[in-house]
Amino acid sequence: MIVLGIDPGSRKTGFGLIEVKGNQVKYIHSETAKFDLKKDFLHRVPEIFEMTTAITEKYQPDCVSIESLIYVKSPTALIKLAQTRGIILSALANLGYEEKIFEYSPNLVKSATTGHGHTDKLGVQKFLNMVLGEREYTTDDESDALLIAMCHAFQHNKPKTNKKTGKGSLAQSVAHRI
Repeated sequence: MIVLGIDPGSRKTGFGLIEVKGNQVKYIHSETAKFDLKKDFLHRVPEIFEMTTAITEKYQPDCVSIESLIYVKSPTALIKLAQTRGIILSALANLGYEEKIFEYSPNLVKSATTGHGHTDKLGVQKFLNMVLGEREYTTDDESDALLIAMCHAFQHNKPKTNKKTGKGSLAQSVAHRI
């Protein structure tokens, strides 16, 4: 199963792709789309839509996980974030993913993967490096997108230990390796 994780933002959006086979997780790709800040938000809409479409078409994920809205102090920032999510969701629905989109809160993403809902950015990157191998992340949005993809993989592959094989869920397997 290929999972695309998305950390939405109106200035930059993180995209992260992983492949899950049984209890193994493999890094595929990650990047941050940085949108032209010289343009008004409304003029960034096509960029956000096109980038989401291009990455989805290129990697053909089986499902997409996206971070839910977070509390921000600025109503304007919250509105732009909500609109950005709407653009991304519209691009995904346009590609036929409406039944394959899963949404996770930031605290659930962190607690389901790192074990602590308030893990800082450095902790997120250390966790990802332990699971996916050492790499440099250009932005926190990129590493957060990979963590969102990992969260879906853990939530999707949640069964308790299989009594016949003695093997556990993906999360248990990863925790054992760490």
